[in-house]
Amino acid sequence: MTKQPERPNRPVLSLHVPEPSARPGDEVDFSHVAIPPAGSVPRPDPHAPAAETHPLATTLVRVLDDAGRAVGPWDPKLDADTLRRMLRDMMLVRVYDDRMYRAQRQGKTSFYMKSTGEEAVAVAAAHALDRDDMCFPTYRQQGLLVARDYPLVEMMCQIYSNRRDKLKGRQLPVMYSDRAHGFFSISGNLATQVPQAVGWAMASAIKGDSRIAAAWIGDGSTAEGDFHAACTFAGVYRAPAVINVVNNQWAISSFSGIAGGELTTFAARAVGYGIAGLRVDGNDALAVYAATRWAADRARANHGPTLIEMFTYRVEGHSTSDDPSVYRPKEAGAKWPLGDPVERLRLHLVALGEWDEARHEQLAAEIADEVRTAQREAEKHGTLVSSTIDFPQDVRTMFDDVYAELPWHLREQQAQMVAELEAKRK
Repeated sequence: MTKQPERPNRPVLSLHVPEPSARPGDEVDFSHVAIPPAGSVPRPDPHAPAAETHPLATTLVRVLDDAGRAVGPWDPKLDADTLRRMLRDMMLVRVYDDRMYRAQRQGKTSFYMKSTGEEAVAVAAAHALDRDDMCFPTYRQQGLLVARDYPLVEMMCQIYSNRRDKLKGRQLPVMYSDRAHGFFSISGNLATQVPQAVGWAMASAIKGDSRIAAAWIGDGSTAEGDFHAACTFAGVYRAPAVINVVNNQWAISSFSGIAGGELTTFAARAVGYGIAGLRVDGNDALAVYAATRWAADRARANHGPTLIEMFTYRVEGHSTSDDPSVYRPKEAGAKWPLGDPVERLRLHLVALGEWDEARHEQLAAEIADEVRTAQREAEKHGTLVSSTIDFPQDVRTMFDDVYAELPWHLREQQAQMVAELEAKRK
């Protein structure tokens, strides 16, 4: 190794490595989180120049105050039926997550990822978008499917990779796909969703369609090139897209500061691309709804994309393969200062006089029964273990759905495999 020359009068260089405010064994410290009062952030006109939104990229759009009241210019003034439906959808997602988590621990599936504490990010957005808008989600937006009435049994069959799995076991559990419900195939490499969403949005505009695209990406994935390429295209061509950065503070075990979260907000990246940017309380269902509807209206008016940072917290582990207690305090999720999105919406309905404890308990019981019934039905078609033993997959399907026209060499292999299977049966 070449020895560096001595420079006695120059300071020694050093690098900064971002660190979270607390590690295991430390007291949870969220004192650095700046939370403006609900209703204090102005709401620009959806047709305003993108630059007018840029001050909103470093604050926080909030609607629900501590008493559960909807205040300020971002209040979407939703009717009680819509609010109750959003509450039901979020509660259903949470119960479904708990059921599938236990199923994984029982060996019925290989893998699962919960969205606990982030339910509003998907559910409220789904209610704000049109049903035929195309969503490009990550693996924590199962609420999109729930809000669009996708059958729980079909979701569970995908988790179990059983014989009724429409994806035929070719996707990891939780990586759903359903074109009819506007749910684009999930990719484990999250950043790829954004350029695909922008491309889809551009194609929609080229065709003279009226549908827009919405994408979700984690805070960590914003450090990848795909994200930045997508933002460039979206800005340059004014693609009708809503780009959601779900900042839940952790990219698996990496603190969000590693992706640039200490330098500025993730919403502030909109400034460099000249596109609209909003930073939103992701645990406030009304704020998520209002911001998404604002961005969707802007996109449909051909004013281009909006980058929304959904500021939230990943309450539990990254997945069933992760133990968050090794890199953060155990009680961190419970002490997140923006609270629980389900409880906050419940409190709002109570404050309106449109909800009470009796109805809440009844709904919780109905949802629990609905999820149990769906699970029993799904397991009739097999689970991870029983699909192998009692419900073996037809291995011939491995050649299906890969090519529009099967190449000659694969046709030969398929014929050879079928012949060998027939010989074994004899």
